[in-house]
Amino acid sequence: MAEAAAKHMAATYHRLPPLPSISEIVKLYKIRATKHLSQNFLMDPKLTSKIVRSAGRVKNCHVCEVGPGPGGITRSIFEQNAAHVTVIEKDPRFLPSLELLKDACKGNLHIELGDVLTFNMENSFPKELAAQSWEDNIPKIHIIGNLPFNVSTPLIIRWLHDISLQRNAWAYGRVPMTLTFQLEVAQRMVAPTGTEHRSRLSIMCQNWCEVKHKFTIPGRAFVPKPDVDVGVVTLIPRVKPLIPLEFKLVEKVVRSIFSFRQKYCVKGARNLFPLTVRDELVDKMFTVAEVDPTTRPMQLSIPEFNRLCHAYSAILEQKPHLAKFSIHQKNFNEDFDSSDNL
Repeated sequence: MAEAAAKHMAATYHRLPPLPSISEIVKLYKIRATKHLSQNFLMDPKLTSKIVRSAGRVKNCHVCEVGPGPGGITRSIFEQNAAHVTVIEKDPRFLPSLELLKDACKGNLHIELGDVLTFNMENSFPKELAAQSWEDNIPKIHIIGNLPFNVSTPLIIRWLHDISLQRNAWAYGRVPMTLTFQLEVAQRMVAPTGTEHRSRLSIMCQNWCEVKHKFTIPGRAFVPKPDVDVGVVTLIPRVKPLIPLEFKLVEKVVRSIFSFRQKYCVKGARNLFPLTVRDELVDKMFTVAEVDPTTRPMQLSIPEFNRLCHAYSAILEQKPHLAKFSIHQKNFNEDFDSSDNL
C-alpha cells in the first residue's frame, strides 16, 4: 500500500490546480492573435499533450519552451512531470496568463521575455545537466515549441549552426527539439533523396540531426485557422554530422546547388566560382567528387553532397581567396527565410 501511494504521489506531483481553460484565458485577458507575429493559438489540451508526448520522456527533465503564448503546451509539459520549465516569449501580452501559470507551478516556471532568434539558452539549465561529452547520452533537457511560421525556418537554421558548434543549448550535449512547422516545411525537412520536397533544408537538417515528422495537426485546430496544416517534427542532434565540415561551407555549397533546383546540379555549383576560373574549377569539383553533373539537385544524396563539399574544401585549401567569393550576398539565415527553394 505504501509503495502504491508513493507511486501515486510521484505521478501527481506536478498536477496543476484547477485553472481556466486556454480559451477562457484568451477571452479573460482579451488576447487576439497578432498577424505580423504569425500567431495561431492551439486550444485543444489533447493536441498539446500529444506534442509533448512526441518529444519523448520529459518527466524530471528541464524543458525550454519557445513561443508559449497563453501557455497551452506549457501546461501539458507540467502535466507530464517536467522538473522545471523555462519559457521564451516575445509578446508581453501573454505575461499575465503565464504569471498565473507560474503561481500554480509553485516556482517551477521561469519566464523570459525576449526574441528566441537572439536568445542564448546556455544559462537556462543547471550546469550539472551538461553531458560529459557530445557522444554521451542525451541530457535531461528538451526544447519544445509551437513556432510562429515567420521565424520557424530561420530559427532552425540558426540552431543547426549552434549544434555544429556545440553552443547555446547544445553546450549541454545533444539536446533534442520538438517543434511545429508549416506542413510543407516539415515535409522538406524529412524529404528523402529524389522526392518532390527534397530541398536544401532537407540536407541541412538531416546532416546535423535525425529528423522525424511525428504527426500532422489540421489547420482548423488553431485559432485563428491558418491556411495550411502543421507538422510536428523532432530533431535529435547526431553524434557526428554526415558531412563533417564547417557549417557555412556546407550551407554555401548546398545553397548554390539548389539555387537552380530544376536544372542540372552543375549549373548552381558554378555560382561558387568567379567567371575567370568557373569552367575549370567546377569541372574539377565534380570530377574529384565523382558526381554526375547532369543530376538534378533533389536527386543528390547526402553522401554525394559530402563528396562535393570535400572537393570544394580541397579547392579552397589550394586557393583560399575563393572562400570569400559568393554570388549570393545575403546572410545565410536571411536567405533561408526568404527563398522559395528551401
